[in-house]
Amino acid sequence: MPRTGDLALKNTKKSWLRRLSFWLAVGLILYQAWILGHVVWWVNHNLETTAFMREGLEKLRIKNPRAQIRQQWVPYSHLSVNLKRALIASEDETFAVNDGFDWQAMGAALVEDIRHGHIIAGGSTITQQLAKNLFLSQSRTPWRKLQEFIITVELESFMSKRRILDIYLNVIQWGNGVYGAEAAAHHYYGTSAANLSVFQAARLAAMVPDPIFFDKHRNDRWLAWKTGIIMARMSQMRLP
Repeated sequence: MPRTGDLALKNTKKSWLRRLSFWLAVGLILYQAWILGHVVWWVNHNLETTAFMREGLEKLRIKNPRAQIRQQWVPYSHLSVNLKRALIASEDETFAVNDGFDWQAMGAALVEDIRHGHIIAGGSTITQQLAKNLFLSQSRTPWRKLQEFIITVELESFMSKRRILDIYLNVIQWGNGVYGAEAAAHHYYGTSAANLSVFQAARLAAMVPDPIFFDKHRNDRWLAWKTGIIMARMSQMRLP
């Protein structure tokens, strides 16, 4: 028969596990409520920073403690139609009509992930990319993908497609410390986001997958090829 002391120790461990599980559940619920609260607030209010911006600023300040990011919010109506079409052509051709997910692309990405034994492909839509930018890190883990899924559903549930694209264009990274369309337009072309030409918009859209690399390698052959592909598709893109 088990000794009284052993039973007491076992019961104590069970009690602590129950308490730990309870508080972890409470913490998770509060975190999800915090995220949802921000999503609802941003339906009608512009944001000042994102998780990706904060992470990028931390990296910049390792070398320069006084470093600042460049980002200026501009209204949706002041963003070039060319840039809107270019981003949709490059990142999410079905953006205007999908539910936040491109299930076919996600299936293909899952096959690649399984084949390589780890997460290498995302098949992400614009809404999914925005979810990552707003709240998550740039790591690729199953937990982050689950959280991305939840946030994407919330964004699609509470925001219009136009508002999602509006925020996306104002916060995504376009270079080392460069965020949003207005800062990118000035950084690369010395103009405003309202005045981007078809070529300029397509080139900026082509940079999105790896903006820091392309900021340093602006004459990259793949970048030129991708720009041409985007330009050919832009006129066919449906805007929200």
